[in-house]
Amino acid sequence: MTSPIVVPQANPGAGYRALQPEINAAIARALDSGQYVLGHECSSFEAAFAAWLGVRNAVGCGSGTDALALALRAIGAGPGMAVATVSHTAVATVAAIEMAGAVPILLDIEPQYYTLDPAELETVLKRPPAGLPPIGAVVAVHLYGQMAAINDIRALCDRYGVILIEDCAQAHGAALDERHAGTIGDLATFSFYPTKNLGGLGDGGLVTTSNARLASRVAALRQYGWQTNSISQWIGVNSRLDEIQAAILRAKLPFLDANNARRQAIAEAYDNALADGRATRPARRDGARHVFHQYVLRLADRDHVRQRLRVEGVGTGIHYAIPVHLQPAYGGRVALGPGNCLMTEQAAAEILSLPIYPELTDAQVGHICAALRRL
Repeated sequence: MTSPIVVPQANPGAGYRALQPEINAAIARALDSGQYVLGHECSSFEAAFAAWLGVRNAVGCGSGTDALALALRAIGAGPGMAVATVSHTAVATVAAIEMAGAVPILLDIEPQYYTLDPAELETVLKRPPAGLPPIGAVVAVHLYGQMAAINDIRALCDRYGVILIEDCAQAHGAALDERHAGTIGDLATFSFYPTKNLGGLGDGGLVTTSNARLASRVAALRQYGWQTNSISQWIGVNSRLDEIQAAILRAKLPFLDANNARRQAIAEAYDNALADGRATRPARRDGARHVFHQYVLRLADRDHVRQRLRVEGVGTGIHYAIPVHLQPAYGGRVALGPGNCLMTEQAAAEILSLPIYPELTDAQVGHICAALRRL
């Protein structure tokens, strides 16, 4: 008989309860202000996040998807531009490219890290696929809490004259060679969905850049293209970071580094529990700081193991079970790189995400580790 899940794979409510006094005070402060759209909470959080990250500008918006679409629109993406990214990502990445009017081309991954393969990127930049507009931008997705091979990707973008945007939705606090995710691209985007390393109690997103012109363009585009006197200089949208969400995020930001350290400690416990097992543990790049938005195993008999863990009371997830290029809305319609995303398809059949969030108790971690040792 299957037992009930005693450790869910994700538990955003626990994140609220862990900081309930701070969050409630922040919400009350926002409510008492009487300023509910693009007010003090939003501007203060933007400044605090930019300072924490080490960039000059941060612009809040309605969601991580909107953040990526706004960043693309700020660089002039549209029907005359192709944008290269991966198929092994949340569908939001590709949805945002099409929201901006651009044409996605989906490339394969480095199988051990699940992120954009620089070798395939170089191939398509050197010899762009026929029938597509010129590739004008690359969206490098930092996945599961670890950065893509961003130094190689940056060098390729510079060599071929294309814009680099970092999708940091799963990489708050990740670093490579001591450089933070979100500081290497021309722009970067973050999501504050409740399960993220820094999550709100609703949706929210942010664009970061040290380019003042691009920051100004994003800030205008998020509010109808306004710059001054409510006059639309460009065709914009309505995508503003809510004051209450900004207040919550502002309250939670000082705890982010400690929470990431807790995730890393849990990951180490899982590593040790799996040391003699048959599952492939998450690989770390040399020089990487992995902040474990997800702890992802790889197993040939993934579905069998998932059921065994469920019997043990351990919830699991699959991020992501169906690659974007195989989903009904995109299959047969989006362009693929020369590898036809074969590594992506293989990974999707074998990956499994364990519970990993800072509010897990030592007892819960011990329960999961004991179940892992029995696999």
